[in-house]
Amino acid sequence: MKSVANRVHSLGQTASEAVLLSIEDLVVRFGKTRNAVATAAVQGVNLRVHGGETLGLVGESGCGKTTLARAAMKLIRPASGRILFDGVDVRSARGHALRRLRRDVQMIFQDPGDSLNPRMRVKDIVAEPLLIQRGAPFRKCSDEIRRLVQRVGLRVDHLNRYPHELSGGQRQRVGIARALATRPKLIVCDEPVSALDVSVQAQILNQLADIQDAFGLAYLFIAHDLAVVRHISHRIAVMYLGRIVETGPTDDVCRAPAHPFTVSLLDAVPVNDPSQRRERAAMIGEAEVESSAESGCPFRPRCLFATDRCEGTVPGLVQVSSASVDHLAACHHSDRVRDSRSAQAVR
Repeated sequence: MKSVANRVHSLGQTASEAVLLSIEDLVVRFGKTRNAVATAAVQGVNLRVHGGETLGLVGESGCGKTTLARAAMKLIRPASGRILFDGVDVRSARGHALRRLRRDVQMIFQDPGDSLNPRMRVKDIVAEPLLIQRGAPFRKCSDEIRRLVQRVGLRVDHLNRYPHELSGGQRQRVGIARALATRPKLIVCDEPVSALDVSVQAQILNQLADIQDAFGLAYLFIAHDLAVVRHISHRIAVMYLGRIVETGPTDDVCRAPAHPFTVSLLDAVPVNDPSQRRERAAMIGEAEVESSAESGCPFRPRCLFATDRCEGTVPGLVQVSSASVDHLAACHHSDRVRDSRSAQAVR
């Protein structure tokens, strides 16, 4: 699998300065009725995706990753916050601005089978975005469709097949080709490899990396597997119960995590050598959604570092490394977490 370490240099200073997607204080709530209080699926999230980079968004199932992405694409309505894409306010986008947003931001879905129309052939699935955005007849874009399917590793004879005649990996390649059809600036990858075999995962990830290098587009890559995220992402944002608890360059977050939840995610990654034994990280129990509405750190019921301070004050994102101003964590005891991780590595 191609490591991001081999690609991060090619990102360049220009791309790192240009903010493509900016999310500020985003809040998304669900379930508000006369007798029930709305649940905050996303709580005050701030994120930025730069042109040409991959931001990996990682967290447990149900933490709000997909909800955040759908709000950024204007597929659901947030309660509050600001979303800017390429300088355009997404929440107020209408008419031509909304049409441009639909062209410039595309999505690759988790289940390649459910995301494809079973009654359409591959050529029609890939052609649909071109027909909608350009209004051109199929015969005028047939050559482009062939180039797209070949670009993602499919053969021309796949064009006349239906989704049920393809493997899972081939279906996901069709989904990638469809996302590329409009020449987007940003692709939201919503767990695009979680339903695939491990060997196919590596092929798809390498394919996405090659496409990014060729077209200069950006990815918001959503996953629950930190091992996958660290191989493709330039930066990582760790999400827990609707909040970003740690963010920073991939190497900094993975080598010196400053939040106990990040440590737990790293320790959940299998090691190649079964003879290597390591201690498991500081996390117990399961996520408590109710605790997120209370005062204090939402992770404290599961944290072995929790103290009285954690019960009274919600920690904000603060710089945790003097070497990197972009490495931030929301933990009152980030120094203890880092020291514990370092001691574990020495043993």
